[in-house]
Amino acid sequence: MITERPEDQPPAIEILRGNATEEELAALIAVVSSAYAEEEAGAVAVERRPSAWQRTQRPLRTPLRRDIPWGRFAG
Repeated sequence: MITERPEDQPPAIEILRGNATEEELAALIAVVSSAYAEEEAGAVAVERRPSAWQRTQRPLRTPLRRDIPWGRFAG
């Protein structure tokens, strides 16, 4: 079962009131698409560099393997 992520689906426009003509809908789609493309082009993710404290920390230990018996309790 493959579920689609929201970013994989095309945006949906739903008219709740009134009767929009095809020209009005085309104009709306053009304006919204242009604004989205402009915002997407200007978006910059801030890359956070690890602090000196974070660089000196050991990574977390791997989880214990519960499937391997040990000691007197191996049965």
